[in-house]
Amino acid sequence: QVQLVESGGGLVQAGGSLRLSCAASGRTFSSYAMGWFRQAPGKEREFVATINWSGANTYYADSVKGRFTISRDNAKNTVYLQMDSLRPEDTALYHCATTRTPFTSATTTVAFYYWGQGTQVTVSS
Repeated sequence: QVQLVESGGGLVQAGGSLRLSCAASGRTFSSYAMGWFRQAPGKEREFVATINWSGANTYYADSVKGRFTISRDNAKNTVYLQMDSLRPEDTALYHCATTRTPFTSATTTVAFYYWGQGTQVTVSS
């Protein structure tokens, strides 16, 4: 069993930055690929970024490419999402999630088994 707890969300003006963290419990954290998803009110949960077990490979949604950076620190059992040049359309509840494989190119929620409760990001114009 893996438990995930997100933090770092908040209210920021357009063009600003936030850094989200996802702390994981469970000794197998470093074995699995991780991801970030987001869900805006009235919309489906959508893929943001993934990172493989070592951090060497990352994937991004086109909408965040060049602005967001996913990283991980396996010694701290934590995954990060650095968000720069934020836009009002980035406003959403951000969730981290883990797979059961060391690598993934998946962008759909069904590929991820454990989820955090989310942290709210609100970007004002």
